Amino acid sequence: MNIVRPIKSVDDLSKARLLADRDRLALEEVAARYAIALTPTVAKLIDRADVDDPIARQFVPDAAELVVTAEERADPIGDHAHSPVEGIVHRYPDRVLLKAVHVCPVYCRFCFRREMVGPQGLGTLDPAAMRAAFDYIRGHPEIWEVILTGGDPLVLSPRRLEEIMRELAAIDHVKIVRFHTRVPVVDPQRIDATLIAALKASGKTTYIALHANHPREMTIEARAACGRIIDAGIVMISQSVLLKGVNDDAGVLADLMKTFVETRIKPYYLHHPDLAPGTSHFRLTIEEGQKIVSSLRGRISGLCQPAYILDIPGGHGKAVIGENSVRKTADGCFSVLDYHGAEHSYPPSE
Repeated sequence: MNIVRPIKSVDDLSKARLLADRDRLALEEVAARYAIALTPTVAKLIDRADVDDPIARQFVPDAAELVVTAEERADPIGDHAHSPVEGIVHRYPDRVLLKAVHVCPVYCRFCFRREMVGPQGLGTLDPAAMRAAFDYIRGHPEIWEVILTGGDPLVLSPRRLEEIMRELAAIDHVKIVRFHTRVPVVDPQRIDATLIAALKASGKTTYIALHANHPREMTIEARAACGRIIDAGIVMISQSVLLKGVNDDAGVLADLMKTFVETRIKPYYLHHPDLAPGTSHFRLTIEEGQKIVSSLRGRISGLCQPAYILDIPGGHGKAVIGENSVRKTADGCFSVLDYHGAEHSYPPSE
């Protein structure tokens, strides 16, 4: 289909033939609660003949989003508990999140900040709030890394990004600036020389964490956009979410991680889905996730192995929850599992 404009409503989805037999009335209720947006790039990736298309599942709303379970919460990872000033989350000693903007080019149906992002969300920080955020960073010399997230920071204009980097460049104790984004995948033509230049600042090392969950997202255009970023000297890492019906298959996950490495992106985090409202249809159990992740060990290169991560609800930070392959035995030695699941003694017995 010749889709040239972003899709932002149930009517837009219908015109793009992306609703199939979905309940229109239920989807209007979903749209009233949570933002909808698909870029033309994403809309063209969807296989309309596949009712279980993994790209559609990530971005096209579903009536299942109206089902909120008892354990789900509006702020599932506890951002608010660690927000000393508007736009700043200071959960770990040496780094802060800077949430300059709360809009995205696409809205993931499993988003853990879905109550905060979108046109009805928290919006963009005004000049006074931005000044207060920079003042906070300046006043805390332990802050070594600033992570721009939101929302997607790469929806900001190069001019705005340049202003942010100029402010951070003047703070000596900040050495690393990291951007969390989907833009190279969902709007790759936006990644041009002007935007890339705006992400760099003297005396700072820039990282970009790319969010992608299925190998089909890594199109030729997306890879080229990432290549432009990396060729400019910016390091790229990945973050993905383990999602039922999208990538809960060892083969799909292996292909995704290999694609990252082939694109010169280091696999970093594979997140267990957070307890955001209306997202239970995306969540596997931790045991199911561990089984999938452990099957990658030995199957693909160590370069391709992400860390399987749970953000502990309530703001207690991240925990690595991949399968523990080592246990202490009664004789004070250890039993170690190989990638076939066989046990071995360490040190080896006589």
